[in-house]
Amino acid sequence: MKSGKQTTLRGDAAVTGIGVHSGLPVTLTLHPADAGSGIVFNRTGVEGARDREIRADFRAVTSTEFATVLGDHSGPLCSTAEHVLAALSGLGVDNAVIEIDGPEVPIMDGSAEAFVRAIDAVGTVKLDAARRFIQVLRPVRVTKGEAMGELAPNAHGLRLDVAIEFDHPLIGRQSLAMDVNPTSFRRDLARARTFGFMRDVSSLWSAGFALGASFENTLVVAENRVLNPDGVRFADEFVRHKALDAVGDLALAGAPLLATYRSLRGGHRLNHAVLTALMADRSAWIYVDAPQSAPRARLRAGAAGGLVAPVFGPDVS
Repeated sequence: MKSGKQTTLRGDAAVTGIGVHSGLPVTLTLHPADAGSGIVFNRTGVEGARDREIRADFRAVTSTEFATVLGDHSGPLCSTAEHVLAALSGLGVDNAVIEIDGPEVPIMDGSAEAFVRAIDAVGTVKLDAARRFIQVLRPVRVTKGEAMGELAPNAHGLRLDVAIEFDHPLIGRQSLAMDVNPTSFRRDLARARTFGFMRDVSSLWSAGFALGASFENTLVVAENRVLNPDGVRFADEFVRHKALDAVGDLALAGAPLLATYRSLRGGHRLNHAVLTALMADRSAWIYVDAPQSAPRARLRAGAAGGLVAPVFGPDVS
């Protein structure tokens, strides 16, 4: 992402699906936006109410239970924002309007692939405005029980070092370390799907979650096998999806990060907590112009426990 100019989409791109939690049909349309706009959600089709807009920002997060939910003083506006945010961030799109006519971003196949295809179909364009980055100057760490997250300095771009650990024979401990750029995002993260455990399905439904989950949009893990007929896309698809979520959640910084994000046993809650802690400490970061060198495309992955498997519903963290 060495370009010194901000970017947006060349045209409109739409996808249609259902919400993984609500089960409701929804159409999402990506629109170009002016320089300096950032990423803005525009909620339409609310009966008896005007359209609502909210900027994608860490301060707009109202919930991180099973998904990242954005809202304002009027209440939640958009649930499950992380995958479309990951696609925009991973492909280096700085400015866009995300128009949705339902309460939740469509889950599509459980990954960011449909959003990547939509963005690639219209392409991106550079704008006549300098691109700003948030450069982390010193480590900021948050621990929550056995979970740990940290943003540390990295002048070359965004690097992920993510590890998960589940007491399940199909998952166990998996780790992934990579530099995030459009090439590596498309190749290594975009197709990784959300996952859940079959044992949790009843409790999720009772709590009003995962009402739209199915084998078409969720990796479903039973006691000793993945129930999806097509199996996993990567042997370590579970940790890759956690890394995908992290890209989307960190996009709520409002500008691309020059940082290494380390996460152990993390999820949406931890991602948001670390980003909030960083932004609250004005001595830990500064705004800078685009870096002079491009991030290296490096990937190191490891999976323990053999074949990876997944829950009937979104990520359990």
